[in-house]
Amino acid sequence: MSKNKGPKKPEVEKQTDYYKLKTQAVDDLVFADESNSPPVSEEELRAYRSGPKMKVADWVKMLFIKGWFAGAVCFFFIWGLGGILGNELDILFVTGMALGLVTNLMTNPVLRFFEKTPGENARWMMVTQKGITGFFLDILYGYLILFLVYALYNAINIFASHLIGTANGVALGVEPILFGVFCLGFDLLLIQGKRTLCRIFHHTDK
Repeated sequence: MSKNKGPKKPEVEKQTDYYKLKTQAVDDLVFADESNSPPVSEEELRAYRSGPKMKVADWVKMLFIKGWFAGAVCFFFIWGLGGILGNELDILFVTGMALGLVTNLMTNPVLRFFEKTPGENARWMMVTQKGITGFFLDILYGYLILFLVYALYNAINIFASHLIGTANGVALGVEPILFGVFCLGFDLLLIQGKRTLCRIFHHTDK
């Protein structure tokens, strides 16, 4: 005669509940998305983000990235190809093309990489469009920046020549750091001008 089964032992019940909880946790992870996930505050997210103790302001990072890439273009193309191409017009053509390509393929993607929310760093870009349209616009914008920087170098050298009293003197040569600063300065001025015009037209439409 078989013995009657008694109630489950507490240890067995605990193990059963444990595996149920584990199964539920796996299901929650597998089927988790934005619709069924609980909201998490920005303060809590910052508490779990790892990083250096000394924080660098976002605007400092953006300025450094844009200026550094522009200086790199000067180093590799104006300095690197200056002895090969020789002709100043050829150097300017290649450098303007490179400035636009680097902006589209390197600078802007790095700025987007540092975004905490999508589109946050668009205010640091003159051309925010992606794809083939943004590609060609960035190249045209690179030539515009280069033209302004070239004009500034010429104006400084002409002024210095008149001040010193020497004809056709080159008081300020082209080097990566100052070239990057000049490109960054004109870039920020043009971006600010774009934002101002957008605000004016937006206000006019209302």
